[in-house]
Amino acid sequence: MRILIVKTSSMGDVVHALPALSDIRRQRPGITVDWLVEAPFAAIPRLHPAVRKVLPLSWRKWRKSLFKRETREAMAALRAELRAETYDLVLDLQGLLKSVMWGLQARGPLVGYDRASIREPLAALCYQRTAQVSRELHAVERCRRLAAAHLGYGLPVSAPSFDITPPVGSWRAPVLSAALIPCASRPEKLWPEAHWIAIGQRLQRAKLKPVVIWGSDEERQRAERIAAGCDGLVPPFLSVADTAAVLGQARQIIGLDTGFSHLGAAFGAPTIGIYCDHEPGLAGITGPGRVASFGGKGQVPSLDEVMAQLEAHLRR
Repeated sequence: MRILIVKTSSMGDVVHALPALSDIRRQRPGITVDWLVEAPFAAIPRLHPAVRKVLPLSWRKWRKSLFKRETREAMAALRAELRAETYDLVLDLQGLLKSVMWGLQARGPLVGYDRASIREPLAALCYQRTAQVSRELHAVERCRRLAAAHLGYGLPVSAPSFDITPPVGSWRAPVLSAALIPCASRPEKLWPEAHWIAIGQRLQRAKLKPVVIWGSDEERQRAERIAAGCDGLVPPFLSVADTAAVLGQARQIIGLDTGFSHLGAAFGAPTIGIYCDHEPGLAGITGPGRVASFGGKGQVPSLDEVMAQLEAHLRR
């Protein structure tokens, strides 16, 4: 059996889909799985042993220049690659019009959520088969249940298994290190720099070197200020795969509501998620290690509550 998983973005959503793939691997041994994903996040499904081929999609880039020849050529090339294989199932774990648009390019029956379960109800009209999955479940559980419904095995009752191993990166952090992830897509998600410095100083006292992750010029400047206040390290610009290697080595991770925080937790590192502009309930930090999420919409976590959780992790 050959299936194509469509889960294109964002990074945290891609991470949340990995346990569904682990379930498929256990319940349907020998299945061949390809994965359609946004190019910047292609390194993540490549970490899973069940994935045969990753098909990178650059829709975020292409949609800004749809009438350019190079864009049309790149889109045509991806469509040809999608149609080169005949799939028994094209499983859309995204549930958006953009994921449907690309899922329909593949050769095989496209399936997904029903209208009551999906994020964009119009997308459900394009599926050959739908399944109902409660929208009140965590994103990880929604993906697992949708896969079970369409592949015909029982609903998962075990804890989610991500089954990914950190890659070897081009930049290595100290053996005893902790990752700080103060990166955010919007200013509303940021946590005070003074809080990050205090956390970094506590990690130093615990003999863990803080490594401050960044991805843009603005984030680099913020990372340098935080590192200067706690004698931390600021790595050079790292790819997603190289950052995954750093997170996979970290003994502790503290991060904002961002994909890298979810990825670090998936590796099993003790992880504390800080939510300043989003409710963590249906997309909170999850993983096989010690994890916790603090904050919510309009509820900036205090330094005291994050520090108390860090102390509990350090004691163990």
